[in-house]
Amino acid sequence: MAASSSTSSISLQTLGRQTTHSNVVPPPPNVSRSFSQPVRMPVFRSDVNFLNKKVSFTTCNVLAEYESEGADDESSMNNNSNIKDDVFVTFFREAWPYFTAHRGSTFVVLLSAEVLDSSLLDPILMDISLLHGLGIKFVLVPGTHVQIDKLLAEKGREPKYVGRYRITDPDSLKAAMDSAGRIRLMIEAKLSPGPSLCSIRRHGENRRLHSNVSVASGNFLAAKKRGVVEGIDYEATGEVKKVDVLRIRERLDNDSIVILSNLGYSSSGGVLNCNTYEVATACALALGAEKLICIIDGPILDEWGRLIRFLTLEDADMLIRRRAKQSEIAANYVKAIGEEETSSILPKIGMTSNDRYTATFQNGVGFDNGNGLWSSEQGFAIGGQERLSRSNGYLSELAAAAFVCRGGVQRVHLLDGNVAGVLLKELFQRDGVGTMVASDLYEGTRMAKMDDLPGIRQIFKPLEDSGTLVRRTDEELLNALDSFIVVEREGQVIACAALFPFYEYKCGEVAAIAVSPDCRGQGQGDKLLDYIEKKASSIGLQSLFLLTTRTADWFVRRGFTECSIEDIPVERRKRINLSRGSKYYTKQLLPDTSGIRVDSMFA
Repeated sequence: MAASSSTSSISLQTLGRQTTHSNVVPPPPNVSRSFSQPVRMPVFRSDVNFLNKKVSFTTCNVLAEYESEGADDESSMNNNSNIKDDVFVTFFREAWPYFTAHRGSTFVVLLSAEVLDSSLLDPILMDISLLHGLGIKFVLVPGTHVQIDKLLAEKGREPKYVGRYRITDPDSLKAAMDSAGRIRLMIEAKLSPGPSLCSIRRHGENRRLHSNVSVASGNFLAAKKRGVVEGIDYEATGEVKKVDVLRIRERLDNDSIVILSNLGYSSSGGVLNCNTYEVATACALALGAEKLICIIDGPILDEWGRLIRFLTLEDADMLIRRRAKQSEIAANYVKAIGEEETSSILPKIGMTSNDRYTATFQNGVGFDNGNGLWSSEQGFAIGGQERLSRSNGYLSELAAAAFVCRGGVQRVHLLDGNVAGVLLKELFQRDGVGTMVASDLYEGTRMAKMDDLPGIRQIFKPLEDSGTLVRRTDEELLNALDSFIVVEREGQVIACAALFPFYEYKCGEVAAIAVSPDCRGQGQGDKLLDYIEKKASSIGLQSLFLLTTRTADWFVRRGFTECSIEDIPVERRKRINLSRGSKYYTKQLLPDTSGIRVDSMFA
C-alpha cells in the first residue's frame, strides 16, 4: 500500500506480522522451456488473469513443485505450460531496464543479526549470489549482537549496553570474535557453490559454470577505542577510523563478494568490537555506494499497519526530529547532523550526484572533516536497549538511513527479511516491497510560478525556432502556467513540462517537455515525465497522450505507442493544427503503489 500522505501521522511501530502475497514468480533462468515434468521453482499463492485465462497456483517453497488446479489432462498441462512460458518471457522483458540499471553498481548490504540467526538467510544469500552473477558488486556487513548475547548467556553472563554501544569486556570480546568468525565461514560456505548445474548442460560445456563464487574478507576496517565516555569505560568497543576503500574496490573489481566484519583493528594491533550499523553506514559512504540495503526482521509500517514504501530525505528527517525527545537514537541523529532546520541541512536543490558530499580520507587516518560528515563519528551507530526493545519501532534503522542519504548515498532500502525473495522483488519491480529512503528523487522539481516565465521562454525559444515546439504567446503561457512543472537549479529554470488533464476521459496531455541545452543528457526529461506520470495517476487519470513532430523516438522508448486522432479527446481534437502533421501517441498508466508523493498540482 502507499504511504500516508502526511508524514506527521507515520508511526514506526512493528505491528502484527502480515502474510505477504507475491505476484506470480516466473521460472528461474536455468529452467528448460520444455515442461514434460513438473517444474521445481518458487511460487506463492496467487490468482492471476493472464491472456484472459484464470490460473490458480498453489503455495509452495523454493524447492517445491509448480502445480496448478485442474491440470488433470494433457491439454490442460500443455495450456499451463504455455502460460508459464509466457510469464517467464514477460518477466525477463520487464526486468531488462533493471538489469541495465543495476549492472556494475555497488550495493552495501547489512544483514541484521536476527536474520542471520534464522532460516531466512539461505534464500537471501542465494539471491545475492544470483544478483552477483548479473554484475552487481556486493559488500556484506553481517550483524552479530544476537549471536554474542547467546554465547554470553551460555556462560551465565548478561550483555551490557550503554546507549547505542555494547560494553565489550573480555568475555564479550571473545564472544564477538567467535560469532564473527562463525558467521563469516557460514556465509562463505553458503555463497561458494554458485548456481545449480542440473538444467543448463544442454547449452554445452562451459568451464565458468564450475567456478565457485569468490568471497573475500580481510583487515579492511581500522578502528579506535571508544574509550571512557562520561565516566563509563567501554573497554574493547571500537569506533570506525577508516574503511580501506582501495583494497575493497580491488576485490570487487576482481569479481568477489566482500564480507566486511564488524571487528576492527587498532593501530596497536588489538581487536575492537564495532557497531554493525556504524560499519555499514561508514562503508557505504566511503565507497560512494549506489545503495545501502538493510535486511531486517520486520516491515516499517505506519500507524494503520500499512507498509511505508517511500520517504524522501526531508520527510524522514522531519519524522526523526519530531521523535528526538522520546528516542535517544533520534536525538543522536539530530546531534550528528546539527540542530539546523530541515531545509538548511538538505543538499542544495539541483545538486547532481557528482556534486554531493563524498566520503574521503586524509593521510589514511580517517574522514576529512570538510566532506559533509559530522564530528568524529565515521558512520551512524544504532543499537542498545532502545533497538532491542523496539520501543520506538524501526526508528533506529530509519535514522541510519537518513544519515547515509544525507552523506551522499542516494538510495537506502529497509527490507523485511521475512518476505520471500525480498531482494529480487525490491530491485526488479517498479514499486518494490520494502521502504526506500531517497535523497534525490524529483529534487528541484516544483510547480511553475510567475517569476519562471522568462526562464521557460528562454528554454522554449530554440525549440520553437526549429519547429519542434508550437510557438506560444506570452498570454498563452500565462494562462497555462498552472499546468506547468519546472526543474530549478541554483535559481535557474533548467527544464519544464506541462500536464493538461481531461478528467471526463480519465486521460491527460503531456506537452512542452523541454530541457536547457546545457543540461541535456542528465536525465531531466525522464525526471519530468516520471513526475507527470505519478501525478496523473494520483489524480485518477488512466492514460496520457501527446502530439509530436520531432521527438517520437524518445517517447516510444519510454512506453508510448502511436495512436490515431480518434483516440484524442474531442475537445482537444478541435484545437489541433492539422497542417503541422503531428503524430499522436498514448500510454496506459499502471496503478501507482510506490508511495512516492508529488506536490499537489491541481486544486
